[in-house]
Amino acid sequence: MLKIVFGEVEHAIYHPPTYFDNQYEDEWITDPLTVEMIKDIDKSEVIGTHLIQSPVLGPISTKEISGGVKTLILMAFDQKGKIFNASACGDNCVKWIVELGRKKDLTINLHHVMDFSSVPKFEALMLNTGVFVHSYEEYLEEAIKIKER
Repeated sequence: MLKIVFGEVEHAIYHPPTYFDNQYEDEWITDPLTVEMIKDIDKSEVIGTHLIQSPVLGPISTKEISGGVKTLILMAFDQKGKIFNASACGDNCVKWIVELGRKKDLTINLHHVMDFSSVPKFEALMLNTGVFVHSYEEYLEEAIKIKER
């Protein structure tokens, strides 16, 4: 289940890319889910645990992938229930956030109203208010109410 909380959250990982650089495990990089996310978001190919082929940058290290992909990988492989700041992700990461939330309990922290319009039907619990949303429209309505407080 996807859970969304807006604003400051104690113990949330505010800058997931830095956390990733110091915490990721090599086997995460070659996992099929990661390979697919890197291909979709960064348009890059995983060659090995320490080498990514980017069409823009050429060969890069794992630490040079985008902050959005780093955040998604952390969300996918975290086993401790950490809360990651999804505002570190672009809107192109939304479908992956929703998919991960369908597969596991996932709580994300947002500091902006993320555009979930690319996934019109999804379920999430808005932790600030306890309201369940079932669509982009419901999410947007609730998110605006929360941000206006």
